[in-house]
Amino acid sequence: MPRRSYAQYCAIARALDTVGDRWTLLIARELLAGPRRYTDLHADLPGVSTDMLASRLKDLERDGVLTRRRLAPPAAASVYELTPRGHALLPVLSTLADWGAEGLAERRPTDAVRAHWFAVPLMRRLRALLGARAGVVEVRLPEGVFHLRFAADAEPAYGDGPAERADAALALDGEVCAELARDAMTVAEAVASGAVRVSGEGAVADALRGDGV
Repeated sequence: MPRRSYAQYCAIARALDTVGDRWTLLIARELLAGPRRYTDLHADLPGVSTDMLASRLKDLERDGVLTRRRLAPPAAASVYELTPRGHALLPVLSTLADWGAEGLAERRPTDAVRAHWFAVPLMRRLRALLGARAGVVEVRLPEGVFHLRFAADAEPAYGDGPAERADAALALDGEVCAELARDAMTVAEAVASGAVRVSGEGAVADALRGDGV
């Protein structure tokens, strides 16, 4: 099927031709955490139909945003992962998260939540505390665990689940994550109040505690 287009010679319109459809940017959000199987994507995109997800994945693969590959035995499963062009959506999603954070002021009873959905809003706020320090920060919420990877000369990245090795760990809840995303409080204020608990030793943990900054 030919791709629907706004047929406008405009960079914004061209971008929306590729990622402007419903669910597309949320698929990219999921794949920023690393390669995912179709079943994993469907589980973490509550509300998407199987037909819609399959269609969007085909569109994104065709447009060079993601690629599909087969894992070696014994896994023998296919996974989807972002291409470099797909990874370049991180600053777009980060800005979009900042713009939309006001909507987190109230969680509706019907709202689904996954721990790693807070990863993108937290990246920039933790980067500000860490400066140029490199390291891995594990973030623990009642809903689950994810980890953030910071490098001195590259964009931060994140992964779903615990880190193999973390330089520091943060324990907090979704409400506090939402307040941080909305800039209702800073990470330093949340740590000082006890709303965020920091564990670990070394420069990364010290920076998150506000020591030796």
